Amino acid sequence: MQKLGDFKLPPFFNYPPYFTLQPVRDIREKQVQLWKELILEFCRFQKIFVIGLEEEFPLFSNPAIERSLNHEAREAFLSALVSEGRAEWLDKGHRKCLILWHRIQEWAEIILNFVKDNGLEDSVMTVEEIRTGTESRGTELQDIDRTILVRALKILEQKGKLALFKGSSADDEGVKFSI
Repeated sequence: MQKLGDFKLPPFFNYPPYFTLQPVRDIREKQVQLWKELILEFCRFQKIFVIGLEEEFPLFSNPAIERSLNHEAREAFLSALVSEGRAEWLDKGHRKCLILWHRIQEWAEIILNFVKDNGLEDSVMTVEEIRTGTESRGTELQDIDRTILVRALKILEQKGKLALFKGSSADDEGVKFSI
């Protein structure tokens, strides 16, 4: 089995036709499904939150079989993730895509569990501490994309689980948990 670093690639990654959009609908649907799963698994494993369509991305080429996905295929696979709510385009030109290996609501649940597991129910933290603080080391929240984190925190704020407050800069944005 081929690997990309410590990530084990699925068998289809060595099958050249999977690097070309398939014209037959049934086969293309299977191809799109396999690529969606691979992209989500890889991004979660590597903690990748943004894929640039025109930038180098390790999954989009396989030097061992001398194959690469063209722009149309890349956009098709990412658009399929977008249509399922597992990604969002960050720009109108579809050049950058935010990957949601957890949906925003799931991230909100992860934050709640993090708060409870660390006894932070009535604590105040900065948004940056949630991403990079001692408590978050080794958790899924470590180095979480700031956009995703803030959106998940806003969901929790709407549910009355916390209050967000602005500081003098983005690094000073705070969170007061009240769970």
